[in-house]
Order: sequence, then C-alpha cells, then structure tokens
Amino acid sequence: MNRFSVGNYLQGLIVIFSAAVAFSVLVPASSLAADMDAQAKTLAKLDDDWSKAAATKDAGRVASFYAEDAIAYPPNEPVAIGRAAAKKVWAAYFADPTFTISWKADHAAVSKSGDLGFTAGAYEDSYRGPDGKLVTEKGKFLCTWRKQNDGSWKAIHDMWNSDSK
Repeated sequence: MNRFSVGNYLQGLIVIFSAAVAFSVLVPASSLAADMDAQAKTLAKLDDDWSKAAATKDAGRVASFYAEDAIAYPPNEPVAIGRAAAKKVWAAYFADPTFTISWKADHAAVSKSGDLGFTAGAYEDSYRGPDGKLVTEKGKFLCTWRKQNDGSWKAIHDMWNSDSK
C-alpha cells in the first residue's frame, strides 16, 4: 500500500471502530428501554388481571397479588400490614353482596434496576348505602410492585382513595 491508501485505510478503520463503539453503547440502552417498556406492560397487565380477580369477589385470590410483607392503604380505614391483613380488608368489602369494584392502570413503569415498579390509574366501585340507594364512587390508585426471587411481581404498597366527598 502506498501512503495515501494507508491513510484512507486507517481513516476507514477509525470510522468503523467509532461506529462499533457507538452501536455497542446505544444498542444496550435501547434494548434496556425496550425491556423496561415490556416490564411496564407486564405490570399493567398484572394489574388488569388483579381487577378481574376482584370481580370474582374471592378475597384469597385478590390477596395473592400482594407480597407477604405488603401494606394496603384502604380509604377511610387503618393500614393493613401483611397479605393476611389485606385479605381481611377485601373480605370485608366482598361480604357486602352489592359491592363491585374494577380498576384500570393508566400508567406503569419499572425502575432501571428492574426490581421495583409502579402502576397507577382509576377505579370505580359501587355498593348499597345505609339508605338502600346505590352509591357509586370513582377514585384513583397507586401501587408499588417488587420483583420476587422467582421473577414474579407482587404488590408491596397499594393505596386507593375516592374522588368524591
């Protein structure tokens, strides 16, 4: 090779090397972002499944979405510490045959570390009030999730409250 072709060759190597470095830095970041989006979608679906479980009025099934050490923050009630306490909260709601509830996650995200996430959205419930009239409430919720050792997600902090008063 002459001096001119060696210079072009080296410039070409530098361009290829620079592109390879940029690609190796950017691809994992975009893969991570795609993975984070996939995990957030997983949490949103899990929250939807939880709402469907609540429609069955099975307190045990609803409580199965909580971690053993979870804390539930029901409206106008003391906090419920632990899965068993959360199950009691739901069982009390379901004891009323007129009670119904459903919710939908509008927002979901997962931490960069991939071990914590949240869902947030709106809920609607209804029940017969003391006067026998149907009461319908709309409200919002925020739930923090933790990835378990087996890869599943469990709710660790679950808070909801009514928009009406």
